[in-house]
Amino acid sequence: MPKAKTHSGAAKRFKKTGAGYKHKRAFKSHLLTGMTTKRKRQLRGTSVMNAADKPLVDRMLRS
Repeated sequence: MPKAKTHSGAAKRFKKTGAGYKHKRAFKSHLLTGMTTKRKRQLRGTSVMNAADKPLVDRMLRS
């Protein structure tokens, strides 16, 4: 049986922590001029992934 490979795209986007998976928020890469400063400020930093998405990312990261 071959080794299961880690999903390379998921490995770049998620980091496992004690609380779950850290990830960057969406909608913060381009076309930011039309977005309010408040909205951009709220999208800064990282957040912990929702529990409903955890099994999918577990499978992609094989952890």
